[in-house]
Amino acid sequence: MATLCFQSPSKPISYFHPKSKPSPPLSTKVSLFRCRASVQTIVAVEPEPVFTSVKTFAPATVANLGPGFDFLGCAVDGLGDHVTLRVDPSVRAGEVLISEITGTTTKLSTNPLRNCAGIAAIATMKMLGIRSVGLSLDLHKGLPLGSGLGSSAASAAAAAVAVNEIFGRKLGKGELVLAGLESEAKVSGYHADNIAPAIMGGFVLIRSYEPLDLKPLRFPEDRELFFVLVSPEFEAPTKKMRAALPTEIPMVHHVWNSSQAAALVAAVLEGDAAMLGKALSSDKVVEPTRAPLIPGMEAVKKAALEAGAFGCTISGAGPTAVAVVDAAEKGEEIGERMVEAFMRGGNLKAVACVKKLDKIGARLVSSISR
Repeated sequence: MATLCFQSPSKPISYFHPKSKPSPPLSTKVSLFRCRASVQTIVAVEPEPVFTSVKTFAPATVANLGPGFDFLGCAVDGLGDHVTLRVDPSVRAGEVLISEITGTTTKLSTNPLRNCAGIAAIATMKMLGIRSVGLSLDLHKGLPLGSGLGSSAASAAAAAVAVNEIFGRKLGKGELVLAGLESEAKVSGYHADNIAPAIMGGFVLIRSYEPLDLKPLRFPEDRELFFVLVSPEFEAPTKKMRAALPTEIPMVHHVWNSSQAAALVAAVLEGDAAMLGKALSSDKVVEPTRAPLIPGMEAVKKAALEAGAFGCTISGAGPTAVAVVDAAEKGEEIGERMVEAFMRGGNLKAVACVKKLDKIGARLVSSISR
């Protein structure tokens, strides 16, 4: 089981220095990380395009997984964004033009410097040292904004992979994660628990941000795992939800969450869906501050557990709720109960779907050779 380790463009910008007279209860400070430098060119010779056009797909992701705030995430199958990228002689060399945005939203900026896909594409081009070719990009959004399913990361991942593919796949997945982090840092904060699984697939542990150290976690092939995703008609912008987080937490909660995160990792490696769900449901730091901001969320979690889910929590920053089961039919029944709870407890319409783990991550869908 390989570990991917890369020098990150991030630096910790704030550190906690204990006061001379610490006050009870004993607390730990939450560290913040931000992107402080652009990515660097890492390919010695500018590659030529091997395709005139490519189409890529990047999956939705579930970040945090309860106690794994900013360091655990996974990809889910069947939901995501598509990018179509073309070599375009009408676009200035070394630049990207976003020509069209379709799908669940069209209100995104087409300025590549203000668009998740554009920022990631530019970062990938810089890594490759592309100065002689211009590209045009179409983005098809399969994920709604502010859903808690890694919408921005899916756009960034699909774009980064598209640029890499059109120039002959010169970069590895770790470098592509760094390119995607350029986008995430400018849109929702420097966190890799969406972009890493969106590109790498499966479960991913972010062991370190400085340097960036990514650990793929392999769920056993012979075990079943399904995610019940229930999305209400309510937008929860990531920046707003991150602003609600506590700046200090009791040491007892830090210890508890650490033990639950460790149990979750063990559950993934052992293929134990029941233990995974139990650990996923046990966050005492982030979920308690975010759940009250999502109408009906507490009722939804209760309904999921009473209906037989192994566990339930907020997906990413929300508002989507995610429950864990080991059978699709069982998941559909639980999804119905969760939809009812959103209406009953929060007066929100919601839709449910049951999805498997996406073990591949962002990938090439089709291409046209030169």
